[in-house]
Amino acid sequence: MSQSSEHAPAANDITVGSVLRSPALLTRECLAGVITALALIPEVISFSVIAGVDPKVSLVASVVLCLTLSILGGRPAMVTAAAGSVALVIGPMVHVHGVEYILPAVILGGIIQIIFGLAGLSRMMRYIPRSVMLGFVNALGILIFFAQVPHVWGQSGLVWVLFAVTLAIVLLLPKILKSVPSPLVAIVAVTGVALLLGYRVPNVGDEGPMSSGLPGFTTLLVPFNLQTLQIVWPTALSIAFVGLMESLLTAKLVDDITDTPSGKRRESWALGVGNILAGFYGGIAGCAMIGQTIVNVELGKARTRISTIAAGIVLLLLVTGLSQIMAQIPMVVLA
Repeated sequence: MSQSSEHAPAANDITVGSVLRSPALLTRECLAGVITALALIPEVISFSVIAGVDPKVSLVASVVLCLTLSILGGRPAMVTAAAGSVALVIGPMVHVHGVEYILPAVILGGIIQIIFGLAGLSRMMRYIPRSVMLGFVNALGILIFFAQVPHVWGQSGLVWVLFAVTLAIVLLLPKILKSVPSPLVAIVAVTGVALLLGYRVPNVGDEGPMSSGLPGFTTLLVPFNLQTLQIVWPTALSIAFVGLMESLLTAKLVDDITDTPSGKRRESWALGVGNILAGFYGGIAGCAMIGQTIVNVELGKARTRISTIAAGIVLLLLVTGLSQIMAQIPMVVLA
């Protein structure tokens, strides 16, 4: 029997090795990563505004987090990036004290997460009731939804037309073609039409500067003394525990969807390492992103670290060499 006609492994049996031996599975994982990278853009940009930082800062931090957790994390196929929940707790401090306090807050928050993971405290997650988890997941879904509404509601008729075409492709194409993810087709097709016909609609470039290349390392602009500690410790605690809660709850959700276990302890300390690295090269913290994880796992059918590595690489290419192309993608298509 030829390789192409072999049965794919069951969802809970798929490993990196089996993916690398199967062109079909490898293609599926990589395409899921591409969709996930594109799905990250609108939310990361939207929440960078909430945190009071440059959109490119959040995008670069998302690359660092995605790649770091793909390697070190305890939950394969779970997407980690600069998330809205973390941006919400960083925002008030930035508005009062300035962006220079983000780095010490992120470093301290990352250290707390590493200690939490190494101490094995992630076991406490088993005591969180299912009703709390469902409420948390649904609240995040509502938050993500309302973050995208401004890209559609109150916009021109042309934006609504592109919105309708995008939805039609996403919902109807799977009935005809299942080998290529419909959101990816929608993004490419609608963006191409908008550019070819010269339509002027709000795009990614309008949300912030999209210059090519990468920023340098983030430098500590405030002295790491007792006064700085007094300013950043409440935010650092919020970064640590909001990030841990969202990541561990998302990991549990993916465990249930894929019927596979994850290393919660490993995920906890790896998140701390990822946040410290993102703080020094990117500038902002993050955690698991439930919306993009569901896109990766449910829509893209990804099951391994290959999908999130692909997402991180694609996002890196978009932020650097392809930044001008990314800047032309209409926000309504991503939303």
